[in-house]
Amino acid sequence: MRGASVNWHDTECGAYEADLTLWEELAEGGVLDLGCGTGRVSHHLARRGHAVIGLDAEPAFVDAFNERAEQLPALAFAGDAQGFSLDSVFDAVLAPMQLIQLLADADQRAGCLRCVAAHLKPGGRAAFAIVERVPAPVAGPPPLPDTREVDGWVYSSLPIEAGVDADGLRARRLRQTVSPAGELEEELDEILLAMLDAPTLEREAAAAGLAPAGRRAVPPTADHVGSSVVLFERPA
Repeated sequence: MRGASVNWHDTECGAYEADLTLWEELAEGGVLDLGCGTGRVSHHLARRGHAVIGLDAEPAFVDAFNERAEQLPALAFAGDAQGFSLDSVFDAVLAPMQLIQLLADADQRAGCLRCVAAHLKPGGRAAFAIVERVPAPVAGPPPLPDTREVDGWVYSSLPIEAGVDADGLRARRLRQTVSPAGELEEELDEILLAMLDAPTLEREAAAAGLAPAGRRAVPPTADHVGSSVVLFERPA
């Protein structure tokens, strides 16, 4: 299925809006969106007048981002968050959706933090969303799957399990695809987030030349866990 990775990304992430108000508040001037995906946050900010550069390691996401940007002041590039070099510096660098926890360890995070510091203007601000602990079980009925239909294909993604093991916070989803002919395929998808708390991230960022600038929160929703947003500034 052509574009399956984009369709899954849109199915599982595209409708999430709980964090957008905070990113609007934190965005200033030119913005770098790390782990931009297909443009959920970047396009939202661009529609509100910000010039946004997106960075993502998945070329298919970058292609979709740029196709959808149309006349918006938004452009994405393929690149690795733990080691990137762009020709611009930014007023704000944003890392939504636990991007920093997708990096495997402190060494990889250090690479990312150094790059962020190098791409911030003096006085510029960086913000990283993290999940600091395993979410408590929610009472009530089980969650409904995220669903999306594209060209007659139906994509369904159901969260089935989340927990901590020796490697980190592991979340699993059951992905089901129904073809236009009614054929069903399914697979388990897994995401591993490194365990990370705000004090640890603040210590690591200080070593990269970023000063702590407070913390904010994204509240949980019926379908998504909440997150902490840890803020930093590049000293002027």
